[in-house]
Amino acid sequence: MEIKLAVLIDADNIPSAYVKEMMEEIAKYGNPTVKRIYGDWTRPQLAHWKGVLLENAINPVQQYGYTTGKNATDSAMIIDAMDILYSEKVNGFCLVSSDSDFTRLATRLREAGMNVIGIGEKKTPNPFIVACDRFIYIEILKDRNKDSDETPKEKQEKKSEVDKITSRVIKLIATTISDVADEDGWAFMGDVGSLLQKKQPNFDSRNYGYQKLTPMINSISKFEVESRESHKGRNKLIYVRNKE
Repeated sequence: MEIKLAVLIDADNIPSAYVKEMMEEIAKYGNPTVKRIYGDWTRPQLAHWKGVLLENAINPVQQYGYTTGKNATDSAMIIDAMDILYSEKVNGFCLVSSDSDFTRLATRLREAGMNVIGIGEKKTPNPFIVACDRFIYIEILKDRNKDSDETPKEKQEKKSEVDKITSRVIKLIATTISDVADEDGWAFMGDVGSLLQKKQPNFDSRNYGYQKLTPMINSISKFEVESRESHKGRNKLIYVRNKE
């Protein structure tokens, strides 16, 4: 069954620099049939959005600020989300914002059986992150094709932005492996990844500088990774266990 997503973007709380990469990421999880972005487009601060909206077929929704200090954009986005929910035309939502004001919306959509993906900056408050099924930091969606053009200094700066694999992260992975392991301690890597996502919605190997979970876990000496032939013989199945 095709997964149809409603992509709702808060223009006031998200940078426009990586919209192309963001839309490519969203396409991994479903077909973005509804694409809307909310903001007061009379403000010169949002002028830089114009080009990327046309290139990615994102529909801008005008929302004037009624009073100083109040964010009318949030209300418009929340109302539209509920209208889309009741239309029953989508299977999930992608809420793009770094604003914790959307925490209750994410919770309500999940209560209605919707899959909710959040995308925002690393400064996003934790309540909004854990209210989503999956949360992706927009900083990791930089165009990988630019890597070869980077100077040594730029590569070093990029490396410094990568999160460190702390003892807390290692413990999370270890307990997750134990949770889904068989009697011999081996766990299918796919099951490990799925459970990690449920335990911590913002868990992503790319946060730690690895494009996939397998090389990340393989880099940690406390785990043993094994590749096995599948019954169909086409693809390798990856298993992992905790070293004694």
